[in-house]
Amino acid sequence: MDAVGTRPQPVLSRTDLADRVLGGWLGRIAGNMLGKPVEQGDRWTRERIDRYLRRSNALPLTDYLPAPGASGTGPDLPDLRPEWPRCVRGRIHGSCRDDDIDYTILGLHLLRTHGFAFTTEQVGTLWLLHLPYLQTFTAERAAYRNLANGLKPPLTATYDNPYQEWIGALIRADIHGWTSPGAPRRAAALARRDAVLSHTGNGVYGAMWAAALIAAAFTAPDVRTAIETALTVVPASSRLARTVRRVVTLHEAGVAWEDTLTTLAQETAGLGWLHIVPNAAVLTAGLLHGDGDFTRTITLTVRGGLDTDSNGATAGSVAGVLTGAGAIPAQWTEPLRDTVRSAVFGFDGARISELAERTLELATLPG
Repeated sequence: MDAVGTRPQPVLSRTDLADRVLGGWLGRIAGNMLGKPVEQGDRWTRERIDRYLRRSNALPLTDYLPAPGASGTGPDLPDLRPEWPRCVRGRIHGSCRDDDIDYTILGLHLLRTHGFAFTTEQVGTLWLLHLPYLQTFTAERAAYRNLANGLKPPLTATYDNPYQEWIGALIRADIHGWTSPGAPRRAAALARRDAVLSHTGNGVYGAMWAAALIAAAFTAPDVRTAIETALTVVPASSRLARTVRRVVTLHEAGVAWEDTLTTLAQETAGLGWLHIVPNAAVLTAGLLHGDGDFTRTITLTVRGGLDTDSNGATAGSVAGVLTGAGAIPAQWTEPLRDTVRSAVFGFDGARISELAERTLELATLPG
């Protein structure tokens, strides 16, 4: 038995579980790629994203973002991120490198190296050994610097780190959900042990919630049930939990997606576009209004703005687990060419299908 307890035996067949794990990987990478060109939430607001799509005749959005015209995005819109030529429709030949995927790969390597009884210190050591410093950002960069200076957790998260409740820990959570199918509390415990290297408070709760959400998606009858199950693993009084419940309540009352996001933007004003709380609101709204449809889920989530590539990645992971890889429309998966780019040493050019198979091996371990 590992440190987080015995995992319940999965109720899914190995074939179904394999399809859902692969769906999680493909969905995460596709959602990340979709959001990457507009990943700058202080400039690419929800209104500007839709203006760009409308101008490009790309609403409703059913594919990767369109490339800008010959004159760019226009004088009234910011430029797309510099990586856009490799992650817009018609130009994708395998995935782009991104930290949202690097941490997923590194998390898989962590579990294969140290097992489910890994320590927070071992997470930090793998960062130093396998992750380039300049490919870390915000809380992760602060923690990396603290590690290099000899600090140990939990000081790595708290010393000279103003980003402790930002979104970084959430983007590392998927692997713990995929390897704990149907066991959200176990997934949350694993994610917490990872998250406290760099985050505190709502930053940690966001990671726990995301891991539990993905674990619950393997067996939940619908996305609403998975979201509510995931809320049971974090303090009910936390701002993260209260914000997610607020989105659920608005959805239940029939409030439109656009109006929901307007309301939540007002209620979370001042937190910044990389804080976990407003991003959890955008993600929850995309999941609920996507209602299990893969394309609608990731496109609504990315159109919601803020940290578009991170939110798109997590939404894609949840939707991919819910539907399975076989049900993800081909326009999202074929351009990926079963290939992932990564800054994690030793993994650049890895096959997505091989990463999924290694994940499946962990997900089906006894106990």
